[in-house]
Amino acid sequence: MFEIDALRLLVTVAETGSFTKAAVRLNYTQSAVSRRIATLEQQSGGALFERLPRGVRLNPAGRALYRHAVEVRDRLSRAERELAVLHAGRGGLLHVGAFATANISLVPAALRALKQVSPDVEVVAVEGPTGALMERLADGALDLAVVSDYPSGLPSADGVTTTVLCEDELFVALPRGHHLAASGMVDLRELRDEAWVQSAYGDRPTMLADACARAGFEPRKIIRIAEWAAKFGYVAAGLGVALVPSLAAWAIPGELVLCRLTDPALRRTVHIALPADPLPAALRLRDLLHDAGD
Repeated sequence: MFEIDALRLLVTVAETGSFTKAAVRLNYTQSAVSRRIATLEQQSGGALFERLPRGVRLNPAGRALYRHAVEVRDRLSRAERELAVLHAGRGGLLHVGAFATANISLVPAALRALKQVSPDVEVVAVEGPTGALMERLADGALDLAVVSDYPSGLPSADGVTTTVLCEDELFVALPRGHHLAASGMVDLRELRDEAWVQSAYGDRPTMLADACARAGFEPRKIIRIAEWAAKFGYVAAGLGVALVPSLAAWAIPGELVLCRLTDPALRRTVHIALPADPLPAALRLRDLLHDAGD
């Protein structure tokens, strides 16, 4: 296995044509250069340079290794530049996660602002439930995530810190022809006979189950639909009603009405989650998310 410093030294000796000149350029002693090249030649299985009366030049084996050494040097230089840009927050990849309704308007607004101030940052967006996002942060697969504590609390993850971003009130979506659509505020007990359109992530408690339990009843019927656009379609068709976070209000179609709920506790807190050593671009996005959430 060749050492990277030895390959760099090979390139410098080849470019200067002299152990002495390479030593001056790299701030080595001439004897240190000779020893390192001798070791490299031993590892290579033979001589790499022709020793001339005045200096050295690569032999065929040396020219073969030189081509690979230049490629390694150039790749390392590119890596160093990319890392410098990444850690300075001016570019590189930024892996961002969020739960579904945060991706309707909150996160896109912040990412649009990030693109304006840091156009060289390339965002890789991931959507998922809060628990999965926290795990990916702990594993180093995400650089920032927007997560929620409702209804089962905010899960902890090693090395992940969270800060409150905003409060997200829960509304009920009704078709415009519903007899409660014009009331503006609804007690969930008035909807105990309705079918409810909702989705669930595996066995995770749902906002609907928690809200109905607080109101003293269980949903008569649940229609399980995963995507928000399809949920809205079912409600618009009069097939059921749905709980809708305020973050999703921007996407509500005209056929629906959002009504507030009388229980003030029916809300969730949205958090920004970061790893222990966040990237500068992640911190910049955190600030932009606060701006978008105000």
